[in-house]
Amino acid sequence: MTRASLLLASLSVFALSLTPAQAQSELLTEARDYFQPIPHSVPTVADNPVTREKIDLGRMLFFDPRLSRSGLLSCNTCHNVGMGGDDNLETSIGHGWQKGPRNAPTVFNAIFNTAQFWDGRADDLKAQAKGPIQAGVEMANTPDRVEETLKSMPEYVERFQRAFSGEADAVTFDNMARAIEAFEATLITPASKFDLYLEGNEAALNDQEKEGLKLFMDTGCASCHGGVNFGGEGYYPFGVVEKPGADILPPDDKGRFAVTQTADEEYVFRAAPLRNIELTAPYFHSGMVWDLKQAVGIMATSQLGADLTDEQVEAITAFLLTLTGEQPVVEYPILPVSTSATPRPELMEPIKN
Repeated sequence: MTRASLLLASLSVFALSLTPAQAQSELLTEARDYFQPIPHSVPTVADNPVTREKIDLGRMLFFDPRLSRSGLLSCNTCHNVGMGGDDNLETSIGHGWQKGPRNAPTVFNAIFNTAQFWDGRADDLKAQAKGPIQAGVEMANTPDRVEETLKSMPEYVERFQRAFSGEADAVTFDNMARAIEAFEATLITPASKFDLYLEGNEAALNDQEKEGLKLFMDTGCASCHGGVNFGGEGYYPFGVVEKPGADILPPDDKGRFAVTQTADEEYVFRAAPLRNIELTAPYFHSGMVWDLKQAVGIMATSQLGADLTDEQVEAITAFLLTLTGEQPVVEYPILPVSTSATPRPELMEPIKN
């Protein structure tokens, strides 16, 4: 019998000594030790006061494909606000139909993550916003060209001046990133069934979902996937007990090692946030697993060494479905009109086999 099985057996014996009401109260108390609900208001952003002017400007920029060199790709292309905040692809398609190296994380609730990207190379959403715009495999643009594009449209100039009043030159690449960060801070998903449960409504979860919550905590899942966002707060090796196959854990992607160049951080990745997980398939940084129950089984085996039954996997999966919150309603903006000074799209021919 594995260590995880022994732990579950002992916990089951303990649970028999509690009345149903006591057991429910104990479960909620324990859950509150691990998790916090999504707030209903826009969170504070460090070094970037969130104002209505910034939010409106950031929404425009988030949807504007002219931030890409081709004029085809916007932030919303890979982080689609109508599809759970990602693109539902194994890995994203960028400039010239190039395939990116990793699965696109959801932008929803990303403001609660300690750092951005699978390897945590961006400290915040400001830094994250700059990365894809400059990546050759994504939007393939440059800061100078972005600024030239934005300054060519009078409406953008006016909006930047209002959002960043008092600055001599408000239309900058940095301010573009700050505006996008302000908008993305509004993309939160409160009021999930689990949030209602955390707030005291114990009837919000059914018996199977509560059993899944208990298993999620007792087997150790919550050790990495805790906090407000059920993850996004720490870095862990993928394959603590047993490494997945090369299709799920590609050997050439060494994760955080590329950032730190530290040997013991090979194949270390940021714990994926699990909020709205039912909307963001496929899973893992490789994007090679499409079924949530399969993903739960892989994590139990590779990270915890736990041999879960089909019923236990079903219960944990049912619990994870309670993490889907109210989706943000985002009005598609009418974008400023290009002028004769706006740089023309530069397309790259697709690679021919």
